[in-house]
This record gives sequence, structure tokens and C-alpha cells, in this order.
Amino acid sequence: ADEEKPELLIDMATLTGAARVALGPDLPPFYTADETFAADIAAASVSVEDPLWRMPLWRPYDAKLSSKIADINNVTTDGFAGSITAALFLKRFVEKTHSWAHFDIFAWNPADRPYGLTGGEAQGIRALERVITQRFV
Repeated sequence: ADEEKPELLIDMATLTGAARVALGPDLPPFYTADETFAADIAAASVSVEDPLWRMPLWRPYDAKLSSKIADINNVTTDGFAGSITAALFLKRFVEKTHSWAHFDIFAWNPADRPYGLTGGEAQGIRALERVITQRFV
């Protein structure tokens, strides 16, 4: 994913649905090993009122992706920690980028609210725009 060694790499996807179960539809999680990037994202999230929650890249769960018949599994066999192990799976494809983050985005409002109508929601975009602007503009 990072053959050209980008300074910053961001992916946004819902891979498992596990994050929605853990945090609900209003609070999307993000994963990064870069402490500075994590702090910037968290600060921007508060500043622009675009809720995000950092989750751990819990290294002991990396072993859950081992396989006896393939190079790697993309899911665990026990069904636990789905959002974390999905992020750990993606992290294996990011070796040359200093700042990488995975956002496990549900991106849907199940009901009308003061800050959004029922339907698609661009979760995390305002916070990321703030971080990118502060870093590169």
C-alpha cells in the first residue's frame, strides 16, 4: 500500500461491523501507531466537533491472524476483537509510511439528529481535513 513512501496514508473503510457494535453509530474508531498523528486527530476531532475514538493496535492479537495453510488470515477463527484484528491486518501492508491511520467507518445515521439526517454520513472527514491542513498547508 505504500510502495511510493507517502508521508501520510489514511484508509477509511468498514471491514467487519465490529466497531459499530462496540462503539455504536456515532463514534467511529481509528487506529494508528503514530502517537503524534493520534494526538493531532484527537485534537482536531474535538475542535471541529467530529467525534472519533482511538482504539489500540493490540499486538498480542496479531497472532490471531496466523494461518497454517496461508501466509496470513484476514479474519480470526474465534470472532473476537474483529475491528482491532482488521486494523492489524491492514497494518501489515504499511511498512514505509511514517504516519498511517485506519478509520473503521460505519458512515450511516440510523435516525435524524440535530447534526445529521438519516442516511450517509461523512464521519471523520472534517477532523482529517483539519489535520491535513495543519500539516501541509
